[in-house]
Amino acid sequence: MSPARVNDPSRRSVLVLDAGSSSLHITLFSADGARIAARHSAQPPGPESAADLRDFLTTVPRPTAVGHRLVHGGPRLTHHMVIDGRVRKLLDEVRNLAPLHLPPALAVVDTAGELLPDVPHVGCFDTVFHRDLPAAAREYAVPEQWRTEHGMRRYGFHGLSYAWCLERTAEVLERPADDLQAVLVHLGGGCSACAVRDGRSVDTTMGLTPLEGLVMSRRSGSIDPGALLWLQRCHGLTTHELEEDLHRRSGLLGLSGTSGDTRDLVRARDRGDTAAETALAVFVHSCRRGIAAMSASLDRLDALVFTGEIGEDQPEVREEVCAGLGILGVRNGLAVPPLEELYQEGVRRIDGPGSRVPVAVVATGETQQIAVETRRVLMASDASSGGAARLGSL
Repeated sequence: MSPARVNDPSRRSVLVLDAGSSSLHITLFSADGARIAARHSAQPPGPESAADLRDFLTTVPRPTAVGHRLVHGGPRLTHHMVIDGRVRKLLDEVRNLAPLHLPPALAVVDTAGELLPDVPHVGCFDTVFHRDLPAAAREYAVPEQWRTEHGMRRYGFHGLSYAWCLERTAEVLERPADDLQAVLVHLGGGCSACAVRDGRSVDTTMGLTPLEGLVMSRRSGSIDPGALLWLQRCHGLTTHELEEDLHRRSGLLGLSGTSGDTRDLVRARDRGDTAAETALAVFVHSCRRGIAAMSASLDRLDALVFTGEIGEDQPEVREEVCAGLGILGVRNGLAVPPLEELYQEGVRRIDGPGSRVPVAVVATGETQQIAVETRRVLMASDASSGGAARLGSL
């Protein structure tokens, strides 16, 4: 391969690092987008996960670029971009907007920068997909000082998943993505719904932080803010206690008392566990309510699309959600595609006879989308500057 070809950003192999609050997903993609190797570190980002990354890099070809998933970009990081010293400082300024996600992700950014200092590192933000939310969907009805001085607004999340999901939906419907009006639903550890009009996000259930919106695995989703004031004032709960309870001990886990995993809860419900039954009923109702709310931001509903671990791998949940959406033209009686076929094809229509609205399921593609966005950023960088930027001194 000629040197010019090697330096072409569209031909780069991309190492994707997806850091969560308690794990690290490491994936290396070849220049043509094929997955070369992957590793899941079950350790919270820190010395152990750094050792996992270091060991992974000794077993694979050296990547020519690194893409990092970053949950929150705040008000100033509104595009995917090369992480230089300036961007790294801006990330420190918004770390408190996603305290469970950004600090460990930034630790991985720093570790990867030390291990791979001579390749470009690109930050890919979940909030970018929602950057053009209209004011009606973006603004909170709070004092102006909160909005102007503190930047309080709805940002939205799961954007990388939605970007991938939208393109796959366009493929299966054989329509341009910018001609679609659809509700996309990401159901996993975190859950949200998004209204897409003509290829752009126009509404979403998550807000300033990834805590708002649908009931989730361990997160509460939206609750009455007055309840939090009451817990502080009358029961003495501290900010730290509230944060831990709302993020880690609520949602399906809090309702069931046993598990935040829908697979466990479906089995428990079948055995007669009433707490599991209630947890699933609350979860399904929350999903229906979120989907209906998102539909109100559209002129028509061209498709309802499920993705995320629950969305792709829990047919009982999909069926129960759709069973209550007849008012939107969605019918139950969904097909259940074999997971092997879904993962091979990437997307499958599952709506049954008589449904006026197509229903599809898309295999989760956040890591693939990060690789796509990383190459896109570097191509734009090379076009504008004549050479890809490198990770600056942090």
